[in-house]
Amino acid sequence: MAETFHEFVVHRSPALSRTAYLLTGDHQLAEDLLQSALARTYRHWRRIRGGDPEAYVRRAMYHQQVSWWRRRLPVERLESQPAERPGDDHSDATALRLSLTAALRQLTPRQRAVIVLRFYEDLTEAQVAEVLGCSVGTVKRHHPMGDLARSPGVSDTLA
Repeated sequence: MAETFHEFVVHRSPALSRTAYLLTGDHQLAEDLLQSALARTYRHWRRIRGGDPEAYVRRAMYHQQVSWWRRRLPVERLESQPAERPGDDHSDATALRLSLTAALRQLTPRQRAVIVLRFYEDLTEAQVAEVLGCSVGTVKRHHPMGDLARSPGVSDTLA
C-alpha cells in the first residue's frame, strides 16, 4: 500500500503542487495545502487507489482551502512584487504573469477557485460546482473572466 502511494506522490506531486499554488497564491501555503491533502488521501488510500486518486487529492485541496478561507480572520493577499530570482530573462512571459497575478489578486478566494478549476483544471461548470459543493448558478455567478479580462495590464497584454 505504501509503495503505490509513494509512486503516486512522486509522479503527480508537480502537477498537484502547481494547482495548490494557483489556489493559494503562495508557495509555502501551497506546500502546506498539498501536504494536508496528501495526508488525508493516505488515510483512505486502500479505498481510492483503484479509482481516481488524483481527483480525490484535488478535491481534498479545494475543500481544505475553503476551510482555511473560512478560518482566517485577516484575508491573506499575494505579495505586490514577486521575489527576485536569478535566471534567464523572459520579459514577455514575466509581464503576462505579473499582470495575471495582479488581476487574480483582486479576485475573492471563491472566484480564484472557479478560475483555477475551469481553466487550469479544465473542468465543466457542473464539475466545478460538484468540487466546490455549490450549484452551477453559483459557479456562473462567481465566474469573473469578464472583470479579469478588463483589468489594467491584462487587457493590454491579451489584445
